[in-house]
Amino acid sequence: MKFTKMHGIGNDYVYVNGFTESVTDPAEVARKVSDRHFGIGSDGLILILPPTQSTRADVRMRMFNIDGSEGEMCGNGVRCVAKYAYDHGLTTSNPMRVETGRGVLSLELETDAANKVQQVTVNMGEPILDLAKIPFDPTKAGATKDARVFRYEIGGEAMEVVPVSMGNPHSVTFVDAVEPLDLNRIGPLAERHPTFPKRVNAHWAQVISPREIRMRTWERGSGITWACGTGASAVVVAAAMTGRSERNVLVHLPGGDLNIEWRQADNCIYMTGPATEVFCGEWNG
Repeated sequence: MKFTKMHGIGNDYVYVNGFTESVTDPAEVARKVSDRHFGIGSDGLILILPPTQSTRADVRMRMFNIDGSEGEMCGNGVRCVAKYAYDHGLTTSNPMRVETGRGVLSLELETDAANKVQQVTVNMGEPILDLAKIPFDPTKAGATKDARVFRYEIGGEAMEVVPVSMGNPHSVTFVDAVEPLDLNRIGPLAERHPTFPKRVNAHWAQVISPREIRMRTWERGSGITWACGTGASAVVVAAAMTGRSERNVLVHLPGGDLNIEWRQADNCIYMTGPATEVFCGEWNG
């Protein structure tokens, strides 16, 4: 199986061109290739596939986490899908339409002098705030003065969360500082809290200013990751809704920065960030 290793600000995946390669058991392949000691090493596996005919997309993306579970969307991953598809000649469309578990997304590509994609702006769509659609079960959490904020206990500590979906479920907790957090301890507990029946991508966010936020992530099915594009989008939505930030924010993640804009004109989130190809190879595992 030929593959390409790529990353979006450190959120790295093994990418396979499904136009030419066949992966019969992507969940098992994801578990094997993601191992950083016995595999290639990644946050998961992403397949770049021909689109479903009815969608009129240019390419289709399927993403699998380290544990083999399939995710609906990956913001950093979809930017890399667009870069691969354009740089390797699968499509010349710009803007490009990529079919995902969230639906078909539109991506604008910024190229260099060699016509290689360097940066991508993704229309992530509208945030989903309906609790049932996230999904989030408020009967298993305590209420607060703000109807968008819920309180429950994690590892013996009180935690307030804002639930948001960007096609996949997120919890956002605001803290004074993100660096001291022991994510290896609280991350697994947050991911599997019963308020989120499909588990959750858990984020802790530190507001530096109304236009600047620092965050850390425990990703559902993968653990600590250097970046999460859908998570950064959810953090800005949560911050703006609770009056902590404006709607155009520079988000600092461990792997780098993303610009997130929640536009009032169409209520959609626009995420801008880089996409990087690391190396190509062949997997015989």
